[in-house]
Amino acid sequence: MNIRIMTDSAADFTQQELRERGICCVPLQVTFGTDTYTDGVDLTSEIFWQRLTSGENPKTSQPSPDAFLTEFEAAKAAGDAVVYIPISSALSGTMQSAVIARDMADYEHIYIVDSRTAAVSQKVIVLEACRLRDEGKLDAAQLAAHLEAFRERVKLYACLDTLEYLARGGRIPQAAASIGSLVQLKPLITLSPEGKVALVGKGIGRHRAFDGMLKFAKAAKFDTTHFPIIPIYACTPDNCKTFVDKMTAAGIDVDPANITAIGATIATHIGPAAYGFVYVEAE
Repeated sequence: MNIRIMTDSAADFTQQELRERGICCVPLQVTFGTDTYTDGVDLTSEIFWQRLTSGENPKTSQPSPDAFLTEFEAAKAAGDAVVYIPISSALSGTMQSAVIARDMADYEHIYIVDSRTAAVSQKVIVLEACRLRDEGKLDAAQLAAHLEAFRERVKLYACLDTLEYLARGGRIPQAAASIGSLVQLKPLITLSPEGKVALVGKGIGRHRAFDGMLKFAKAAKFDTTHFPIIPIYACTPDNCKTFVDKMTAAGIDVDPANITAIGATIATHIGPAAYGFVYVEAE
């Protein structure tokens, strides 16, 4: 039985990457005022950041169950199994739409593995699914079980340059964001095992924030034998490049060629100049 790997646009694959890897992607929607874009399809990075930084507040919306049902019924008709890796169910209702569609499809060979993460770290899990599919040694149920264990090893740490965009989305009070801006507070975040955003530190000013992030990098147990460290950034890579230089100076095996942009679904909430790193923990 063939296995179809599915994800959503929160994983930040390009259209070319989706084609080359043979991944089905169900996109989220991003709305600016009366303009609705399909994430990863007709929303370019340039359009997104121009509108976001000019003061517009975008809204993201999950795909409908019908969007998933179309894909699930196509797999059912072909006799293929499906393994779907969505954005964390703690961050979006996207997975719930897929669960509803799976029940409607009434097909036992659909497996949904909550990534409990997002953006580049979600992408890492999807790429692992593709690797296993291509090896052909596991059936869909075994592949899904492997991913449920593997996701625990995928880690993300990031530093936000501003609190403004968390306040815009109603995730923190505007007063807290204003005070944070005055003292140049840079929150350091990760994603918890449950897939929620968790504050793990803060720096007053860029230099202390870099020091805080570097402590996390030095304490990490990287599996660089099998998985590269992926530096990440939102909008502008300058902070990320500086951080990569600091990681390299600390003796951490990170390749600047792996620097990767964060897409619209997550960037909506963190704003420009954020940076961080994604890695797979050694077993």
